[in-house]
Amino acid sequence: MEIRTMCPMNCHPTYCGMVVEVKDGKVVGVRGDHENPDSRGFLCVRGLSAPAIIGNSLRILHPLRRKGPRGSDTWERISWDDALGEIASRMQAAGREAVALWPGHGALTNTIGGHAVRRFGNVYGCQYWNPAIICWALGAFGLHLTGTLEINTKEDMGEQSRLILFWGANLASQPTIAPHLIEAKRRGATVITIDVRETEAALHSDRFIPIRPSTDAALALSMMHVSIEEGLYDQAFVEKHTVGFDRLREHVRQYDPEWAAAMTGIPADQIRDLSHLYATRKPGMIVLGGASMYKSQQGWLASRAISCLPALTGQYGVPGGGLGQRHRGVTHGEPLYFENLYGEHLRPPGTYIPSHMPTMLQAFEEGRIQVLFLFGTNMLSSFSDSHRTEKALDRVWTIVVHDLFMNETARRMADFVLPGTTWVEETGFKTTNTHLYLMPQVIEPLGEARSVVGVLRALADHLGIGESYWPWPNEEGALDVVFAHPSIGLSTAKLRVQGGIVPLRVSPVAYPERRFQTPSGKVEFYSERAASWGLPPMPVHEEPLESPIRRPDLANVYPLVLRNGRTLTHFHAFYLSGQAIPALAKLDPEPVLWLHPHDANARGIQPDTWVRCFNDRGELRARALVTEKIQPGVAWIRDGWPDVNRLTSSAPSLPVELTRVLSPPNGQAAYEALVEVAPLER
Repeated sequence: MEIRTMCPMNCHPTYCGMVVEVKDGKVVGVRGDHENPDSRGFLCVRGLSAPAIIGNSLRILHPLRRKGPRGSDTWERISWDDALGEIASRMQAAGREAVALWPGHGALTNTIGGHAVRRFGNVYGCQYWNPAIICWALGAFGLHLTGTLEINTKEDMGEQSRLILFWGANLASQPTIAPHLIEAKRRGATVITIDVRETEAALHSDRFIPIRPSTDAALALSMMHVSIEEGLYDQAFVEKHTVGFDRLREHVRQYDPEWAAAMTGIPADQIRDLSHLYATRKPGMIVLGGASMYKSQQGWLASRAISCLPALTGQYGVPGGGLGQRHRGVTHGEPLYFENLYGEHLRPPGTYIPSHMPTMLQAFEEGRIQVLFLFGTNMLSSFSDSHRTEKALDRVWTIVVHDLFMNETARRMADFVLPGTTWVEETGFKTTNTHLYLMPQVIEPLGEARSVVGVLRALADHLGIGESYWPWPNEEGALDVVFAHPSIGLSTAKLRVQGGIVPLRVSPVAYPERRFQTPSGKVEFYSERAASWGLPPMPVHEEPLESPIRRPDLANVYPLVLRNGRTLTHFHAFYLSGQAIPALAKLDPEPVLWLHPHDANARGIQPDTWVRCFNDRGELRARALVTEKIQPGVAWIRDGWPDVNRLTSSAPSLPVELTRVLSPPNGQAAYEALVEVAPLER
């Protein structure tokens, strides 16, 4: 029997269709779904290797309670009733405001799990922290100030764009855009990649422009300078649909290409050429990076400045223009499905800690959180300054982990570990920017595994809030609430009859009515809101806290800028950083640190040898990849490996007071790191 579903990897905006082959109640194979309009049969190595998750010998199948001291990695098996009863007793002893919920990507593999966590936080009245802060929310903050959160679809890009700028974006993060990129190139579109390293997107580009890390805003400001000074901007669009152009014109006069060349490392003549090309080869689409390009204290300034360029050149609301698909970008008309599920109106008054990473750490350190739930997340891998994070977590009385595998946070910090279900053992769905897809339960859960919803429903019963928390008979009842939205208008049963796929009633072009997400309804070059919050009202470039220019004293000791990102062989720290899945472990068996030959030679580092990458916060060990595909002065490693974030800063990107002024919350830590690299004697 073959059943249509979706890949469990949570690689938004790339969600790929999957057909699961089931025999005698077991999954015996998977393949790409050729009838899926988004992925068209494509399924990368991560999806193809997914069956190895289900019966994996390392998988957690029963509730566990820690026996020895933290870090001893000694456990005893207990019943679900005993586990949830003891956890509920500890929650009641701590008080609801000392209980916290932190979901990760693992809770969102079927979409509904993460939102069920949020509903529990509202109904019970405990701390709930939005996982967007660790990923894409800081970039969204900059876009929100400009008023440009919507995107054009990948289909629109393939059909209409004459110029495509992959700005910090990579095909490893969104491979389903590749067929549309090829389609655009066949039509004669020019493709340019701007990044700190030569990525997979760069290999498919007509031109690759390497840029110094965290200077994207400087490049965008200089492009605005050229467009205005040379009269290349769209005067009619600017006059009708923007605010603050006269101020912007005066402001960007200082940012000529010579200034930007010194900031970015891009020659001034290339900056002028890029500016001319973008302003004249219309329509042009900018495909923004999703998370890694915002991993600095000033990361939001990049999206703020870049998002002004389509407005200046009159390319919002235009087929083939504007901003292309990115992580959590929304199409025009794409609904907020979950408002009826969240239960915000049920949240009791209380003292709630904002979704702000430094403030969360401080709450742990001060003992304000006594019970912490981690759903599908490896906090010691994903949080910045993981050495500080580990010490802070040790102040928490009870830590409960719900996951598939015993990750490092579970092994070193958890008091209870609860077995989670895989994507084929639960019911859910996924939405791309254009379609909704049902993910039906395919097989029975192995062992005693339970879904996020199953765990929280049982816990709610122990706490006496079961009926308030989940008034529906099962997961499908909640899905019916989501699917009743006017953009869908179906029940789960009807969606199943229709083959589990429904197109969303959305526009392929963002802002077709030229109405933007600002108080003025226009694109705001000058933001009164930003000024009132003590932020620069116009786009600017500011050096990160830890950069060779801003901190030459620190760079004398740690001269390399550490950056990270994604590859096609992993997804963050999923499945023990991919090492629990044989096919992925074979392709990506150990941490690899990219270094330019100049930097390697200066340190006596030979290719393919082990090195230590370190600073005052900690160190990681990796095998050196010596390559000219990375710039001098930069070290790059894929994210998700243990110890990467032992090196990164937990300083705030924005003040805690600004966490809630826009949605989503913007409480990311800086994640910056200057490092040194040395040969490792093994």
